[in-house]
Amino acid sequence: MYDVITIGSATIDAFVESDAADIVSVSTKQASTEFMSFPYGAKVEIDSFRTAVGGGGLNAAANFAHLGLKTSALFKIGDDFMGKNIKHKVKLSGVDISNLIESKTETTGFSIILLSFEGNRTVLAHRGTNGTMKESEINFDAVKNAKWLYIAPLNGKSGAVLDKLAQFAEEHNVNVAINPGSSSLKRGLKYFEKILSTAEVVVMNKEEASLVTKIEVRPDTKTENFSSEAIHPDIKAMLDKLKSTDAKVVIITDGKHGVYAYDGLKYYICPEFPAKVVSTLGAGDALSSTFTAALEYTNWNIEKSLMLASVNAASIVSHFGAQEGFLTFEEMEQRLKETPDFCVDVLQL
Repeated sequence: MYDVITIGSATIDAFVESDAADIVSVSTKQASTEFMSFPYGAKVEIDSFRTAVGGGGLNAAANFAHLGLKTSALFKIGDDFMGKNIKHKVKLSGVDISNLIESKTETTGFSIILLSFEGNRTVLAHRGTNGTMKESEINFDAVKNAKWLYIAPLNGKSGAVLDKLAQFAEEHNVNVAINPGSSSLKRGLKYFEKILSTAEVVVMNKEEASLVTKIEVRPDTKTENFSSEAIHPDIKAMLDKLKSTDAKVVIITDGKHGVYAYDGLKYYICPEFPAKVVSTLGAGDALSSTFTAALEYTNWNIEKSLMLASVNAASIVSHFGAQEGFLTFEEMEQRLKETPDFCVDVLQL
């Protein structure tokens, strides 16, 4: 019996940082977008380079195990040096790997993470085995014997197993937390309605929420000042639309602007916990998995769970690597005591 079983990607992440990277902002009347740029046709010097094991499924699993939960991870790797490194690192994190899938003919997924001087990043991802998971390869008995099923982003052909997994979990009274990927979300809310309706927790970032709900977050103009409102009306509209699928708690993350949540009765606005940002990679995985675990820890206190999740995510962004800097619940509680002004705004509209 597992406290939680995660399913999602497993990768080798290569972190690349170069002072030659510029941040270019392009604005239109409807939106503003930022790009990381390098001189075209130039040979660019790298200032730092390192590798680590990552992927949404493994990041969450490592965090759950660090929080003391009996955890297993369902992921797919190739029979190559990257797959062997991943297997070794997952074992060291205390995560059960008896449900992993190995392919003799495919390559393990990997990512190249381009870091900016601001601490943000652009990811170049090769799916590899992460995009070829099949329903026949999944150990459904392990899922049935878990208290929680945590679904991290599944891309490519692997996304086809989502419906079956969600339905199976619901039939066997397994709680579901889902952090869907952008590739799957491009199919729209109608495609995800069945999956989201089975979920206790749904987490996505603002861009993903906009993608699936088709709602754009309008910037301030000379005649409209949305930033003066407690919660941006377009963020609220996203939360409302996501909650209409019957998911119990929906969460939208918004980077340095914090996190928004809605449970059908109250809206929660949790600011970003103060931290020195080194790399934002893995922050979303840490936040969503910590929130899921914290619901059990706090007896479903959403406000407290958001605060704990924000603290752990802040610790992750203070380190290189998506699995560096995990805190225990006791350490999170201590940091909250040391920051008494940190709180969640709760609105009942």
